Amino acid sequence: MFGMRRREFVTLLGSAAIAWPFPARAQQSERMRRVAVLMAYTEGDREGHVLLRAFTGALEDLGWKTDRNVLIEYRWAGGDIDRMRKFTKEMVAQQPDVILANTTPVIAAFQHETRTIPIVFVVASDPVGDGFVNSLARPGGNITGFLHLEASVGGKWLELLKEIAPQVRRAAIMFNPDTAPGNGNYYLPAFEAVARALAVQSIVAPVRSDADIEATITITRRRTGKRARRHE
Repeated sequence: MFGMRRREFVTLLGSAAIAWPFPARAQQSERMRRVAVLMAYTEGDREGHVLLRAFTGALEDLGWKTDRNVLIEYRWAGGDIDRMRKFTKEMVAQQPDVILANTTPVIAAFQHETRTIPIVFVVASDPVGDGFVNSLARPGGNITGFLHLEASVGGKWLELLKEIAPQVRRAAIMFNPDTAPGNGNYYLPAFEAVARALAVQSIVAPVRSDADIEATITITRRRTGKRARRHE
């Protein structure tokens, strides 16, 4: 639940450049445009920089040259909710022409700060359920973007796991309730429905830190080990 394939995200970031609400060609205006970009990655994350290069490259293909006719302001939240809120306040105060928001909690933070500056999002699984847009066909308001994953994928993950390891009898779905779509409930119904169909015990495991992840894995392993020994 915490990521997506690099190729998919590169495509989304590149495509986002096409959605900018200012003129499609820089020649139409000499005024310097301002773009605010808030990434959920840490600043040192290589993949995050690869994705941004794809984004700026797509902008250049459309005639927007960095520091010539468009100024791009970057911030890196590193998955920290407090940093996201801090940066969104700062960036909205600068009144950019458009905002690129990466991931659901970043979008939510920007939505809280502005209902007028255009926001284009990437990596949002449930923009309708989270209240970012009215519908996929007619977003309305100042927010639009690209859907990340459908809710049914939660069940597909478990189906794939069973194909890889047919012996699996218990499966945990881990998510951060502070950042996951619907506080984690977006994927959960599909995951649990498939678990019942496949006779797999589902474990709902909300986590907020690396320590929580390690603890969940350890507890699950111990329970699985005890269960296996009882059947020996």
